[in-house]
Amino acid sequence: MSQNTTEIIEKLKSLTLLEAAELVSEIEEIFGVDTSAAVSSGVMMAVPGTPGGSSEEVVEEKTTFAIIIEAVPDEKRVAVLKVIRSLTSLGLREAKELTTGLPKTLNESASKEDAAEAKQKLEEAGATVKID
Repeated sequence: MSQNTTEIIEKLKSLTLLEAAELVSEIEEIFGVDTSAAVSSGVMMAVPGTPGGSSEEVVEEKTTFAIIIEAVPDEKRVAVLKVIRSLTSLGLREAKELTTGLPKTLNESASKEDAAEAKQKLEEAGATVKID
């Protein structure tokens, strides 16, 4: 990084929240850009007139995953029910209802690790599972 860039970064670190908001307003006014559109769309906008300026899409990593049971063979239903009950707080009746009329969502907001673990356990028991 150039010395000029380093100095600017250090100055930005020392700004108060009010000063940072004023800076954003001034940048919007001077360069004719709308930073709220760039943030809400997930795309970083280049400031016109800056060397090497280009638009870059910000890739947001998904943090919650849905665990969807797609199929359960009849001969594996008991084993899958046991796994479902160990993964959830469902009673036997609710777990049975979950395995009928598939596909059904077991959990809509599992972490990546929990979703992978649940998928592995359910597939070992004989279910067909999809993480979405």
